[in-house]
Amino acid sequence: LMASWNATPQPVGKSRWRFSPPPQWPDSDLVELGADLEPSTVVDAYRRGFFPMGVSEIGLLGWFSPNPRGILPLDGLRVTRSMRQSAKRFEVRVDTCFTHVIRGCADPSREGSWITDDFIDSYTRLHELGWAHSIEVLDRSGRLAGGLYGVRIDGFFSGESMFHVERDASKVALMALVDLMRSSAMTLLDVQWCSEHLASLGAIAISRRAY
Repeated sequence: LMASWNATPQPVGKSRWRFSPPPQWPDSDLVELGADLEPSTVVDAYRRGFFPMGVSEIGLLGWFSPNPRGILPLDGLRVTRSMRQSAKRFEVRVDTCFTHVIRGCADPSREGSWITDDFIDSYTRLHELGWAHSIEVLDRSGRLAGGLYGVRIDGFFSGESMFHVERDASKVALMALVDLMRSSAMTLLDVQWCSEHLASLGAIAISRRAY
């Protein structure tokens, strides 16, 4: 599990874009428009505290810094007895089928789906360079039952999206992610927005300034 997770990512170079500093950001979650999804651009954005999503209303690439920001304290994940029982039904792997996971998250039949082919290509490239990772949950037949993906920079991981086709599979992926982060002495799990579902698992909302 740990080899690819702890491997040093390849250099991505310096971004050719200049993003506004935090004091100039608006109060809204959307803080920038434009730029591109090149590895150097995306990694630079995460280092600065924001991330890309498409803005369908205007057809542009948007960069978001939610205010408040959702995080999941690594000692705060709520693991129920049923989740622990479910975990026994699955096998967890890391970085063995990244493209399958991101395509599972991108399923257009899912409500609010925003992961386009451009995002799949961008994050697959980040994965190949060692910056993006996937947690995969397989059932007893070896079928992909769920998973999640995101970006790791040193002690930080930004969870981008997760999916499941079998009950509790995405929760098992999240449990595995937290265990990996704790065993790797990581400190910050960013979940971007603190949804009701994530809050039920222990996520909390903090101010942009605190983040």
